[in-house]
Amino acid sequence: MRTLAGWHVEMEFREEGDRTRAAAMVRLNDATEIRGHGNAQRHPSDPEQLRVGEEIAGARALMDIASQLLQKAHTEIDEVSGHTSHALR
Repeated sequence: MRTLAGWHVEMEFREEGDRTRAAAMVRLNDATEIRGHGNAQRHPSDPEQLRVGEEIAGARALMDIASQLLQKAHTEIDEVSGHTSHALR
């Protein structure tokens, strides 16, 4: 199988007390950069597990990017087809 495209994804985290913030960015082949953000907050009774906060915040940042990618794709479909497409959710 041949690779058609490759995307570069960057992810950064910031820990502030019981909160974890994630910032993600994907760079597409058309030079578009899409940025997403996600947050996680540890419950006061939970033990400190920085990795878990990163996983949750990171997943939410990637979900933000996924939603934007779907919107971008449907906008491009609509422009070419002249019809309104509907994203599956």
